[in-house]
Amino acid sequence: MRLLSISAGKVAKLFGSHHPNYAMVASAIGKQSLSNLSQRTPIEITTLGVVGDEQADLSVHGGIEKAIYVYPAEHYPFWNTLLTRETQKLVELTFGAIGENFTIEGLLETQLYIGDRLTIGELEFTVVKLREPCFKFNAKMRYKGAAKAMLQSGFSGWYLRVNRTGLIAAGAAIDIIPGQRITSIADQNKALLNRGNQSDLWE
Repeated sequence: MRLLSISAGKVAKLFGSHHPNYAMVASAIGKQSLSNLSQRTPIEITTLGVVGDEQADLSVHGGIEKAIYVYPAEHYPFWNTLLTRETQKLVELTFGAIGENFTIEGLLETQLYIGDRLTIGELEFTVVKLREPCFKFNAKMRYKGAAKAMLQSGFSGWYLRVNRTGLIAAGAAIDIIPGQRITSIADQNKALLNRGNQSDLWE
């Protein structure tokens, strides 16, 4: 298990016909890789996440409890295939495209539980919850069914709280310190899917 990329983004205008009430919203979902396997630049991580990263709506992203959004690289082929089919254009997403801060390999939603701790390099994090997609994800992906696809596939990724701050670079190894292991990220996603009140995701 290792960290493949660290990404950050600035708040910018996000346009799309993916919500009945908004033609444009502010979002920092557009992330760019700052450290990756070809350029392993050390990046500072504070209790609020990647230095330089921004969030437009702190009620749903960011803050101490959602400081870092993590996404498995193993899911990228799913999105490339889906978006290529739906948009009729070749899509090859780059790391950070899902809006994540950390792109990782070797660890999936089925293997990680709320309260587990992760050590990445010399830093330590706690797994807090899954990422719940919204209409902004649809706009970012340029596909109205993107949020629904994330929910139905279970390829949500998850948020981390930062326990130990410092510098980190792509290529760092990831280790798990298990918590009580009661509710997995996959379990959270199933519960969200079964609530049946997620129609706003794909209006």
